[in-house]
Parts: sequence; structure tokens; C-alpha cells
Amino acid sequence: MELPKDPMMLFSVINMKLRDCYSSLDELCEDMDVNKDELVNQLKAVGFEYSAEHNKFLSLIHIWRCRRSY
Repeated sequence: MELPKDPMMLFSVINMKLRDCYSSLDELCEDMDVNKDELVNQLKAVGFEYSAEHNKFLSLIHIWRCRRSY
């Protein structure tokens, strides 16, 4: 499967795959032959960061707010 070029579509597809098919980002990247660092950097550039705890990409604003409340 070719991944979308549009960052928001990429975010959506990756999170859907993580939710439905993979227990980790490493597993997804290995199975789909995707460079993990490139994927993480692409999504980070548009405001998303991977959370291993939740096994999905989250908005950096959401992460910042959660960390601030501790």
C-alpha cells in the first residue's frame, strides 16, 4: 500500500492501521516497509508525535496540555 502524501491523510491512515492491525509503530513500519524515522519526522513537522503508550500519533498541543497538568 502506498501511503498518502497529504500529511492529514497520512496521520489518519497510520492511526487507523495502528488501531486496527498493529500493536506498535515498529511492527507497522517493518510490515509495511516504511522508514520509521521519516514517518515520525513527517508527522512531527505538521504537529503530531507518536505515543507508544496509546499506540497512535497525537497532536503535540494535546501532549503539551497533558504534560502540563501533571
